[in-house]
Amino acid sequence: MSTPWDALPPVLVDDVARSWSAAFPDGCPDWLTKSGGTSEPVVAGAFARSPFLRQVLERSPDQVRSFLAVRDLSEPTSPEFLRQRWQHYLVEVDSESALQVALRRFRREAQFRIIWRDVMRWADLTETIAATSTFADVCIEGALNWLYDEACEQSGTPWGVDPVTGQESPQQMVVLGMGKLGGGELNVSSDIDLIFAFPSAGETRGGRRSLDNQTFFIRLGQKLIQALDQITADGFVFRVDMRLRPYGQSGALALSFAALEAYYQEQGRDWERYAMVKARVVAGDQRAGAVLMRSLRPFVYRKYIDFSAFESLRNMKAMISREVRRKGLENNIKLGRGGIREIEFVVQAFQLIRGGRDRELQQRPLQNILSELEALELLPSKVVSELRDAYVFLRNLEHALQGMEDRQTQLLPESELDRARVALIMGFDSWDACVSELDVHRKSVALHFANIIATEDDEPAGIGAVAEGWHELWLAELDEASSVSWLEKQGFEDAQDSYRLLRNLKQNRTVQTMQTQGRRRLNQFMPVLLDALTKVENPSETLSRVLLLVEAVLRRTAYLVLLLENPGARTQLVKLCSDSPWIAQQLADTPLLLDELLNAESLYYPPAKAELEDDLRQQMLRIPFEDLEEQMESLRHFKKAHVLRVAAAELKGTLPLMKVSDYLTWIAEVVLDHVVDVAFANLVSRHGYPGRADGSSTETDFAVIGYGKLGGIELGYSSDLDLVFVHMADSNLSTDGDKPIDNAVFFTRLGQRIVHILNTQTPSGQLYEVDMRLRPSGNSGLLVSTLSAFERYQQKDAWTWEHQALARARGVAGCEETLAGFEDIRHRILCQARDGEALRQEVVAMREKMRASLATPESQRGEIFHIKHDPGGLVDIEFMVQYLMLTHSAEHPELTRWSDNIRQMEALGQVGVLPVEDAEKLREVFIVLRSTIHRRALQNLNSKVEGEAFKVEREYVTSVWTRVMGA
Repeated sequence: MSTPWDALPPVLVDDVARSWSAAFPDGCPDWLTKSGGTSEPVVAGAFARSPFLRQVLERSPDQVRSFLAVRDLSEPTSPEFLRQRWQHYLVEVDSESALQVALRRFRREAQFRIIWRDVMRWADLTETIAATSTFADVCIEGALNWLYDEACEQSGTPWGVDPVTGQESPQQMVVLGMGKLGGGELNVSSDIDLIFAFPSAGETRGGRRSLDNQTFFIRLGQKLIQALDQITADGFVFRVDMRLRPYGQSGALALSFAALEAYYQEQGRDWERYAMVKARVVAGDQRAGAVLMRSLRPFVYRKYIDFSAFESLRNMKAMISREVRRKGLENNIKLGRGGIREIEFVVQAFQLIRGGRDRELQQRPLQNILSELEALELLPSKVVSELRDAYVFLRNLEHALQGMEDRQTQLLPESELDRARVALIMGFDSWDACVSELDVHRKSVALHFANIIATEDDEPAGIGAVAEGWHELWLAELDEASSVSWLEKQGFEDAQDSYRLLRNLKQNRTVQTMQTQGRRRLNQFMPVLLDALTKVENPSETLSRVLLLVEAVLRRTAYLVLLLENPGARTQLVKLCSDSPWIAQQLADTPLLLDELLNAESLYYPPAKAELEDDLRQQMLRIPFEDLEEQMESLRHFKKAHVLRVAAAELKGTLPLMKVSDYLTWIAEVVLDHVVDVAFANLVSRHGYPGRADGSSTETDFAVIGYGKLGGIELGYSSDLDLVFVHMADSNLSTDGDKPIDNAVFFTRLGQRIVHILNTQTPSGQLYEVDMRLRPSGNSGLLVSTLSAFERYQQKDAWTWEHQALARARGVAGCEETLAGFEDIRHRILCQARDGEALRQEVVAMREKMRASLATPESQRGEIFHIKHDPGGLVDIEFMVQYLMLTHSAEHPELTRWSDNIRQMEALGQVGVLPVEDAEKLREVFIVLRSTIHRRALQNLNSKVEGEAFKVEREYVTSVWTRVMGA
């Protein structure tokens, strides 16, 4: 004869058979088997998985029958449904004791539904944690509301200053949910971590006797805990943990907003920052709670990237690891190696480090943050996928462990019966198969955790794997001769000088006066650094460069922690400093750039222009336009970070010269666009929009024209910007604001503001050096011209060299209509008919004038070749191209399409002005010479090379010059 449990694993058959008759002495009732999705075999499967479900059916069949009549188990336990069900139980509440009964009966229904659907795998993880978290929210809110009304009736309503309006008004409690409750990720059987707060000091009004607000809310908090936590004949609702509040168990149960804010600002510890990442207002006054959360945000999310979070998280993990070993918790899937806590630490490390700058990371749900880490390219897609898969598996396993007995545990079971239950819930044929899958996920998590947050247990990735000799050398346990000998054996090409540099660093006054923590970090870092230097070809030279950075961060040793915790970042640092002293200097000047080394994949592949625009937009969203100082600082960091990525990519060979200049130019264009927006918005807020004849105010009517290297898309790493400002507004009109000014004055101030933002030296340096001398009439001319005035000047007053410069000009930022107007003027000016011979003489005369002042003196030309200014160099090619453009654009208007030398040469060849072979060869020489200048810039070298360099190329350029320009 068949039974409902025939299909179950043999080890569970007897257990289910025994419990079946106890729960259903008269057989399985129709009201259960006819509930959607259930049948006798399904019920037997639930019994096999969860003794808790059996006990509820055995002890409270009438309640189960009544709530199944309302909603089948086959339907999701949605947040809306749970809120509706609480109203059903709330109807009967008329006293505190009745409140406790209602909450516990509500719990029995909610837990039965949630655990049934979870262990039967009718619900996924998302539904389970949302239902459990909502259930907790509803219980806390429901109990608080009832108890608050009761307390106000007894003691009066608390009054104080409203945090939103600033006016006196009644006050309510704000309950913060911490941990998984705050994140909306609560377990099926979990305690809840809460913090109680209230807006401000004051007293109650209208009661039998007045209480100060703090006393009122402490008593209310005590009653709330009792309503949820106290064990009665009906059980309990939630175990409530208040230890995360300020001062822990010794602190007041409820604190005012001001007291909370003062505590976190003055005494908040690292682990409290970690806890606050998940904090959420779960009950009480949501409007006031939002004000509180905003006030605490600076404590959680630092204004700048905060690498010190690595060490605090590492210390927390080390403490937990010691507890795991001491209590034998290796089988704990939350706290043990490769467990849930390590995934949480990885995710929250990035939140604490970068959350102040990347606001996308200021979320609570872990899986959302994983997606953001992938989108921001902070973690590779493969790592994110593995962490997500592991998280879902471990959380489902956690719920399986807890759903069996409705008991909070994360320990793997030891009995054969419980192991069979867990395997069945998780969908495995055997316990061994389940453990095998678990081991795969735990190893994956442990690996990624070790790569991101090294701990004492992970020394091979950090400190412990370094040879003892490095520790002895740095800690001066070796004499000078032994130290130099050790350095020589390790491949240092100038061991004596390296020893001197290390000795000088140790004797540095800052090092001598460092605090204990900073000195410990330095003593950990230096041996690791010295070991890493042995992997490059020039360790002594690289050491001298890296020490610039070390000295720069001696008072901010959190950066050393970053490099200790991230072997990949350490490797990139040493490699880049080995390849380029320029990069070493950039990192020393702006240590914040070390963040770019965390992801080698993005470091060597800088983003295209559209991505650059999006990146800058995302960074600037959090900064008001009126906060000019912060705008300027962020712009400087943005520029430096992306220029560093371009330099790294060029050194690695992933970007050819043309792309290097493209990227450096895109960075400048994106920055200029934003600077124009900021400066324009700043002036508009004071004076209104510039007037237009038609009364509209949708555009700036202002444009930035790039000349020289910017216009020619040939920017280098330290290039200045040759700019000209134009506008097309009516100078006779005024702005439309409360403090109107003439349009001409408005645009002059706009130009001044733009130059100020670009030129000003801030703690992060200068954004760009700006040269405005190419504007009409040079330094004596107006800073900003109208388009019509610009055209008149170009037609009537401009010198030939200014028309040469116009050949390399293009619009780079601002109003599209104004930019188009400029391009039209440029085209017409370049296409003017010219006397070729007179033009040639003027261009040659200008070139000779430049050679006289900038080229290498005749007496030294055998020893030195200046790549730009000497005969046969870059400027000769540029002058030839400009001469031919001005001479032939009238008959070949298509020549004006491009502003860069490379494509202009190609165009000259295509229309037959230059022989194609000359155009191609000049192009090749131009690229070779520019590449050399770029590479030398990364070595902090100028444009002068030895006299015999590029002899063939120079002779060829000179021969073409003679053919085109004459002797």
